[in-house]
Amino acid sequence: MLKKRIIPVLLLRDGKMVKGKKFRNYRDTGSPESAVDVYSSQEADELVFLNISQNKNYFIEFKNIIKKASKKCLMPMTVGGNIKNLEDVREMLMIGADKIIITSEIVDNFSLINEVAYNFGSQCMIVGIDYSYDKSSNKYFVWKNLFQNKTKYELFEYVDIIKKHSFGELFLNSVDRDGMMGGYDIDVIKKIKSSINVPIIACGGAGNFQHIEDLFKKTQISAAACSSIFHFGDNNPIRARTHLRNKGILMRNLK
Repeated sequence: MLKKRIIPVLLLRDGKMVKGKKFRNYRDTGSPESAVDVYSSQEADELVFLNISQNKNYFIEFKNIIKKASKKCLMPMTVGGNIKNLEDVREMLMIGADKIIITSEIVDNFSLINEVAYNFGSQCMIVGIDYSYDKSSNKYFVWKNLFQNKTKYELFEYVDIIKKHSFGELFLNSVDRDGMMGGYDIDVIKKIKSSINVPIIACGGAGNFQHIEDLFKKTQISAAACSSIFHFGDNNPIRARTHLRNKGILMRNLK
């Protein structure tokens, strides 16, 4: 059985680290540089940096932050946000990223998945999906551009499309549960996992350690992406890993 991972997610916008609710109402949560030091000492399995700035010129500063972080980060780093082509991927890998998340760009260019996998290896290609429930149709739909544009793709239809391509992991992000700290979207995660073979990183909903425990015990998920649970309170990856081990969940040995 594969051991489970705890992955803090850092959202970067115009030089600041932030966190919001349902992709809105962002609050400042500190410095990305200090966060790297903290999570390196707290036994996080990996670290995800996502650029959510609407300023196209911020991408240069974002790359500088990633470059600095890579020099002292003691865990694998995944980077996403505004990555549009092979050259963007190449730049991020050269400055220290281990894996890349691409979300919005894939909606209009599925071939980018295989292009990245062919040039850099499928293990570094993570497909991101931001999804939300639509009450009028009683369906889940894929969104792009930070929940600004609803796509034509129903969630499960979209998964059937992307699974025909070559990639290492799926980053599944529930917009409705983002920052709400009410638990992961277990039913949707289980349904998607039953239809796809790649490991899934679930994001959106962690508010306490029980939520993470439920995620791992009720699904075949590989990793729990967490943000608010660590930003707003005294929780940290060390305590999370201890709780999960005590509940019989296999975690990676980091030391």
